Amino acid sequence: MNVIEWLFDAQLVIGGQVILWREIIGNLFGLASALGGLRRKVWAWPVGIIGNVLLFTVFLGAVFDTPNPVNLLGQAARQVMFIVVSIYGWVRWARHRQVSESAVDPKWAGTRNRIILAIALVGGTLILTPIFRALGSFEPVWADAWIFMGSLLATWGMAKGWTEFWLIWIAVDIVGVPLLVSAGYYASAFLYVFYGAFTLFGFITWMRVQRRAKLAEGVSPA
Repeated sequence: MNVIEWLFDAQLVIGGQVILWREIIGNLFGLASALGGLRRKVWAWPVGIIGNVLLFTVFLGAVFDTPNPVNLLGQAARQVMFIVVSIYGWVRWARHRQVSESAVDPKWAGTRNRIILAIALVGGTLILTPIFRALGSFEPVWADAWIFMGSLLATWGMAKGWTEFWLIWIAVDIVGVPLLVSAGYYASAFLYVFYGAFTLFGFITWMRVQRRAKLAEGVSPA
C-alpha cells in the first residue's frame, strides 16, 4: 500500500467513533495555515490548499464511501472555494512581500466594506440554503450555507488584509461546531472549538500590529 492509499483509508477509532486520518491531517494543515496567517507569512496559503484538498474528500462522505456517509455540500464546496481564493491571496501577498518587510499590512475594512460583508453573509446564506437543500445537504442546511459564505468572506478579507476577517471566522465557528458534531465530524468540530479561541487571538494580534504601525508613522491610533 502506498502513502496515498494509506492516507485515503486510514482510520482512528475513539469511543466507538470512526474518524478518518484525512480529516485530522487536513484540519492540522488548516491550523498551520491559520498560524501562518497570524504571522502574515506567504506560506500560509499553499499550506492551506493542501488541507483543503484533503478535507474536500472527507466532507463528501457518501460520494467517497467513507465510514461517515454524510454529505456536507457547503463544507465540501468551500474547500474548492478556498483553493480558488487562496491562489488569489497567495499571489497578492507574494507581490506585497517583494516591496515590504511583511506579506500584508493589516488595516480596517471600513464602514462601507463592513456593510457589504454583512449583507453578503446574510444574503448569500439565504440564497444558498435552498440550493444546498435541493442537492441533499445535511440539515440544518442554513448552517452549512452560513459556513460556506462566512468562509468565503473571511478568506477574501484575509487576502485583502482586513483585520475584521478574524471576526467573520468566529461567526463561522459558532455555527460550525454544533453542525459538525451533529453530522459526526468530531475531529473537525474539536478543531473548530480551538479555532474560535485562536481567531480571537489573531484579531487582537492584528489590531496590535495596526497600532504599532500607526505609532511608527507618528499617527495617534484610533
